[in-house]
Amino acid sequence: MKKQIAATIGLAAMLLALVLVPAAGAQDANFLIAAEGAPVLSWSRPASSAALPAPAIVEPSLSPEAALEVFQKRAARQSADLGAYTDWTTVEADLPATSQHGQFRLRRSFAAPNSLAFDAIKFVGDGFVKTNVITRLLQSEAQSVKKGEGAGTAMNADNYKFSYKGVDDLWGQQVYVYQLKPREKRLGLFKGKIYLDMHSGRIRRAEGEMVKSPSFFVKKIRFTQDYAEFGDYSFPVHIHSQADTRIIGQAIVDIYHGDYRARSVAEVHAEGPDGGRSTSTGDDNRQ
Repeated sequence: MKKQIAATIGLAAMLLALVLVPAAGAQDANFLIAAEGAPVLSWSRPASSAALPAPAIVEPSLSPEAALEVFQKRAARQSADLGAYTDWTTVEADLPATSQHGQFRLRRSFAAPNSLAFDAIKFVGDGFVKTNVITRLLQSEAQSVKKGEGAGTAMNADNYKFSYKGVDDLWGQQVYVYQLKPREKRLGLFKGKIYLDMHSGRIRRAEGEMVKSPSFFVKKIRFTQDYAEFGDYSFPVHIHSQADTRIIGQAIVDIYHGDYRARSVAEVHAEGPDGGRSTSTGDDNRQ
């Protein structure tokens, strides 16, 4: 089964329900403990177009149909071409009803087709949040990658119907908006919108509500996921998800990603999974 990286919804939205079903004898994942020094990541959208660096060349706008086609072809190409990446990740989880909070700083490493590992850097906060929310979320994400489940939730024509809804403004830039309707009511799929760059067809945001809850104890899960370019690839930079639960009220997770270092399949084969240097930049470039 093909891997799907850029076009899948972050598992934070789907896995918030794990906080409600503590496993007997739950243990932390087998993270590698590294030295401190990872950056604390945070991300906020530019206040206006003035905050965005001006592009050297203004590309002509694509038609809505062409932008969607470019997005789908780019996602398929990235799925086939991406061989490995690392990034810095900060996961923040909040349980407002009990005033519990946790923040976990990590180094994440992916190797195609189905390996995802985490180096734990530092945790601050409540132990319950660490064990029953963040650690279990990370374990589930790694298991999902191992099982190759990404293709079943990818934002493509196999899983969704797309309908164009017009033009909107996002971070001071005009984007095309598309409504997504899942073809099946299946775990991991959502109903909502995606926002594509009018000039490049690159995805800027996905948002919506999961169509199927992973647990009886979760009534509703909503999310927003923002993207940026790192070299030739599009990756999530911020995932905000919120679950309305039957027992503990709201559960909120924010995941920040940055400093992606990606290599293609060809580069991995040529250099080996532990060799060579990344050719992509670690800067958040929205142009």
